[in-house]
Amino acid sequence: MLPSIAIIGRPNVGKSTLFNRLVGKKLALVDDQPGVTRDRREGDAKLFDLKFRIVDTAGYEDEDAASLPGRMRQQTEAALAGAAAAIFVVDGRDGLMPLDEEIARWLRTSDKPIILVINKAEGRKAEETLMEAFALGFGEAVLISAEHGQGMADLFEALMPHVDGFEEESFDVESPDAPLQLAIVGRPNAGKSTLVNRLLGENRLVTGPEAGITRDSIAIDWVWHDPAPADPDFAERRVRLIDTAGMRKRARVQEKLEKLSVSDARRAIDFAEVVVLLLDATKGLEHQDLKIADHVIEEGRALVIAINKWDVAENASSLFNGIKAALEDGLSQLKGVPLIAVSAATGKGLDQMLKAAFDARESWNSRVPTGQLNRWFEEAVAANPPPAPGGKRIKLRYVTQARNRPPTFVVFGNRVDQLPDSYRRYLLNGIRRDLGFGAVPVRMNFRSSKNPFSTKD
Repeated sequence: MLPSIAIIGRPNVGKSTLFNRLVGKKLALVDDQPGVTRDRREGDAKLFDLKFRIVDTAGYEDEDAASLPGRMRQQTEAALAGAAAAIFVVDGRDGLMPLDEEIARWLRTSDKPIILVINKAEGRKAEETLMEAFALGFGEAVLISAEHGQGMADLFEALMPHVDGFEEESFDVESPDAPLQLAIVGRPNAGKSTLVNRLLGENRLVTGPEAGITRDSIAIDWVWHDPAPADPDFAERRVRLIDTAGMRKRARVQEKLEKLSVSDARRAIDFAEVVVLLLDATKGLEHQDLKIADHVIEEGRALVIAINKWDVAENASSLFNGIKAALEDGLSQLKGVPLIAVSAATGKGLDQMLKAAFDARESWNSRVPTGQLNRWFEEAVAANPPPAPGGKRIKLRYVTQARNRPPTFVVFGNRVDQLPDSYRRYLLNGIRRDLGFGAVPVRMNFRSSKNPFSTKD
């Protein structure tokens, strides 16, 4: 495992900008207003030839532990506890503030190596801050500009003693040993972060009664211990859990930060293999849930639907059957999506949910042998030949699997542009039913195999 480096500092000193610089992409949300980051967010960082895990944390604030800022501070403290070293960021434009000194006092009580970094060091004020910073007790600070990439060589030298010599573990993404990329999505307050915390067995994510606490999509590496593995060699299954911000109706999303959070959640869906859509049993199925599910399917991701808060559900049996029936109507393009009752509060159904997610990934990731695929195709076409619009027969010649993840097939033939949608659905449903793809999205494209230089059909 790569060593973990935590970025720590008060709000709005540029921690998330530095995080994005080190991971090489804009993963963490960045805005001028303070307090954007609430959970600790991890990413794979690379600085020249150094590789490590970088952890972005919430701005450290001195607030009551029960308050939202207090719960955020607890996440920062946990990040430091699990880190090999910490980068303590101060703002070169503002100079040292009383809260910087308080954070420094806390960091000095830790046995972790601390690298003091002065960010926003483009101006003359940073030189004054550099002299002031000696009083914090961490030696000479590193001057950087995270926004413009300045000072990265000096940061490299400071980090090298703490991260050099570690080797990164690599996986074939199509191997069953590879971590399952599992995104948890849903409306605000459905219990996504609470569910992730229950799986992990710790308060890894900030939770509470306030709606919309989660802003960034947070990825966490974890190992699930399957209580009833089909193969004992796979009793321990690697998972990368991705918690996301609540997704409200587009018309209700007005604030810039919420728009960024929803875009981040959509991006998490794009990079997932399987998506768990979490419903709230106290609210039932709403139109927005169907919109989210439809987006998951359109992106070609395997879908599992879980009804959370089952421990407080009223008329549970009729609620489950009602949601199941509504899903059959609302998701007519994909029948049989797994529907599981769970409780993040008690842990009910979570192993069943994870089993369904791994099964869905296996189907989503599978390839059909060419011989089996063409035997199926010949039988399907013989059992129900294509129509002959205008008296001209449509001839379907063969099918091939172009890719997996999601399973994608290409059918070649003549006049395929005249093939009715009903026949296309017949082939698509048949391939899903007969070849073991279950309820994962399957894509089927049709291509003309006619010789473009021929004057005959």
